[in-house]
Amino acid sequence: MSHHRTARVSRRAVVRATAAAGLAVVSGAATAHAATSTTVTRLGPRTFDLSVPSAALGRSAPVRLILPSGFDAHPERTYPVLYLLHGAHDDYTSWTRETDIEAFTEGRDLIVAMPDAGPTGIPTAWRSGPDYETFQLGEVPALLARDWRASGVRAVAGVSTGGYGAMAHAARHPGSFTAAASYSGIIDTTAPGVPALMDAIVARELLPPRSLWGSPVLNLLTWRDFNPRARAEGLRGTKLYVSSGSGVIGGIGDWLPEALESVLWPSAHSFTDWLALLRIPVTTHYYAGGGHSWAYWKKEFTASWPMLAGALGVPE
Repeated sequence: MSHHRTARVSRRAVVRATAAAGLAVVSGAATAHAATSTTVTRLGPRTFDLSVPSAALGRSAPVRLILPSGFDAHPERTYPVLYLLHGAHDDYTSWTRETDIEAFTEGRDLIVAMPDAGPTGIPTAWRSGPDYETFQLGEVPALLARDWRASGVRAVAGVSTGGYGAMAHAARHPGSFTAAASYSGIIDTTAPGVPALMDAIVARELLPPRSLWGSPVLNLLTWRDFNPRARAEGLRGTKLYVSSGSGVIGGIGDWLPEALESVLWPSAHSFTDWLALLRIPVTTHYYAGGGHSWAYWKKEFTASWPMLAGALGVPE
């Protein structure tokens, strides 16, 4: 569908973005202009895909946006942003594909942003590769503030490696987010067994070994620098939610997802136990069994929503 046929809310939003930054706005497949300008594709009345040129990544990368229902009716209003991060071997479409986030946010005055984190879903500054941290924390928020009336109020939530990203972003950049939520996240990256898991995620995508943060032994300081547990002091004052299942122990025999969840169980406890020692409040939900899958993450998002809504300043 071309933009001259879009609903009024979408068309005006796109026109404002175009006038503000001289952006190229097209519908359908990305064009050659995507390398130097943001491309906007309308998917529905409130949902857009952006292709954002990124110096940090050295290429354009996608971001899916869900706008508030009344976005066009209040042209001077700004809105808080909920960032939702995807997991490993998935992409920025996962939250709209696996959940009802579009329907869930209908009538709620917030923007939902789902930025790309590459095939591993690890949104960090890679030792030998792209800088997804700068993309998600610098370039995307700047674009949303400039062209989509995003306010400075932000919360972040993620699944699996996206749960890592939520806690790492908030810990490494204190005050950037009012709240952070991790669902089955990798939140102590130097816990026993976890570096091997991270290496396996990288290897599955056929990326060079040690391209993430180098060797967990020889480059231990780098691994610690990007470890949410080691940077936990930066989370003071941020509302936090952490959930994880025990996996195989207490599980129902769904072996692979339960085994993966089991690996992350000690890591999650290590992280929240350390927060307790630091006297940093966190809401936790540890449950018996559970697999590393959306069947559980959808429930955990719903459970964490009151905290996220309160931090964003929107009604539950």
